Amino acid sequence: MKHMEKQIVVISLGGSLIVQENIDINFLKEFRKVILKYLQKDMKFIVICGGGRTARNYQNAAKEIANLNRDDLDWIGIHATRINAHLIRTIFRDYAHPKIIKNPTEKIKFKEKILVASGWKPGFSTDYDAVLLAKNFNAKKLVNLSNINYIYDKDPKKFPNAKIIKKISWKDFRKIVGNKWDPGLNAPFDPIASKEAQKLKMEVAIMNGKNLENFEKYLNGDDFVGSIIK
Repeated sequence: MKHMEKQIVVISLGGSLIVQENIDINFLKEFRKVILKYLQKDMKFIVICGGGRTARNYQNAAKEIANLNRDDLDWIGIHATRINAHLIRTIFRDYAHPKIIKNPTEKIKFKEKILVASGWKPGFSTDYDAVLLAKNFNAKKLVNLSNINYIYDKDPKKFPNAKIIKKISWKDFRKIVGNKWDPGLNAPFDPIASKEAQKLKMEVAIMNGKNLENFEKYLNGDDFVGSIIK
């Protein structure tokens, strides 16, 4: 893999990295340092933020109180992604486009180095939005920073014998994740996003965002700890 210099890199930034019990200030400081370092190498970034625990906390609270439909839960999750996106845009305010992108299909030319995006509308995960953003800006590579190191052939939390997968085709990956998406689904990459990424012949890298040195290896085109779907 060659160095990604002068390319737009689309990052799907998991909400679990932004907020755990509290906002992870240490992670955000280090993430900011890495991104600023690569801005000096003529790279541009599109960062779309997930809702993570914030979304689930609000969704779970609402479900305890009333019977909600899928759209209600989706909107709660979408607004969680938006508060996270505003936080990210703010910490990059000197380098980022002033508007949070809510519609990934919107035609926009950004002269800044960073574009920050959030969730769009019910029925669409931020993984799917990230794929649409990549399509919109002709980016063929997308990196999904989450809280897992690899893709596995089954859920490692439930199955101790789950096997690591370092490279996998979209066809085989989709056999693992299925074809349906639900708000709060905990899959390495959303099934609907996977279908679209397969159609676009996109490459998606899955890695643990906590390990930012590893993320740098990916940006440098070096071997990294993680999985590639293509």
